[in-house]
Amino acid sequence: MAGKVQQEMEALLTEAFEPTRLEVINDSAKHHGHAGDDGSGESHFTIVIEAAAFAEKSRLERQRMVNKALGDIPGERVHALAIQASAPTP
Repeated sequence: MAGKVQQEMEALLTEAFEPTRLEVINDSAKHHGHAGDDGSGESHFTIVIEAAAFAEKSRLERQRMVNKALGDIPGERVHALAIQASAPTP
């Protein structure tokens, strides 16, 4: 079952981008006891998102768009966030 932070990220990204594909993967268990592990079980995530909004955007622009949509979550509530953002292929 997805935790509170994971559910919030999924909702924010869905609202912002109406993605054709969205996976928010909790990687926290792989980092248990490492730096940034706050014991919440929601400290490290990978986001795989595909949305038309990313068409003709650079990798950096796509990552900035995702971070902006997530507000205070990256860096404050989540220690590490890997983002794989792409546009649908025609």
